[in-house]
Amino acid sequence: MRTFVLLMCLAVGCLAQAPHPCRSPPLLTGALSVANEKFYANSKYTYDAMGKRIRFKEIGSYENKTFGIDALLLFREGVMYMINHRNKTCTKERLKREDFHPMEIPADAALLGQVILGSSSGPGQGLLVNTWYGEVATPSGKDKWMSTFTEFGCIPVSSTYYTDKTGWTLTTFFNIVIGIMDPQEFFPPKFCQGAKLDETAEAANFYSIFKNLTK
Repeated sequence: MRTFVLLMCLAVGCLAQAPHPCRSPPLLTGALSVANEKFYANSKYTYDAMGKRIRFKEIGSYENKTFGIDALLLFREGVMYMINHRNKTCTKERLKREDFHPMEIPADAALLGQVILGSSSGPGQGLLVNTWYGEVATPSGKDKWMSTFTEFGCIPVSSTYYTDKTGWTLTTFFNIVIGIMDPQEFFPPKFCQGAKLDETAEAANFYSIFKNLTK
């Protein structure tokens, strides 16, 4: 009996180890919402960390004006397509390859805490999550971020990011499925074949998706 109790204590001790930084599964399909003081959007996304590819299809509001965005980011090729289905047109821009960041908690992140979203009173009533904090050095100073990921599976739940220019931006993830539902999402439509890349233009990054909203 004592041996059984000892083994159970050891097992519980192993399960009760402190949370550690993690990386999400490399293939995800899901939805997200993004919001700050001026901007709000809902998006469906397809994410491929192995191929360094992301597809966003968004609809939202910026300063009380609605917009729609369909963007295909191919970091490995260094190309971003902005797709206009209504006009059957595309713009093709250079993309900064080094700006691809996998969905993960970096090794130098600080753990803020572990909580259960919902209730722990019954099976399926709660979700065990970890919240992390970190800073990113930039030419103008330091950006700050705080992210919440599930303890099991390392699935993103929410993330807030602060810059002096935009303030805090909140991103919430939901309806996530592990895997790619439609591989065709990573190929531009046929009417994009004639799009020409301006080699002299400044390379784009993720935030270039929203550049036209601020004009």
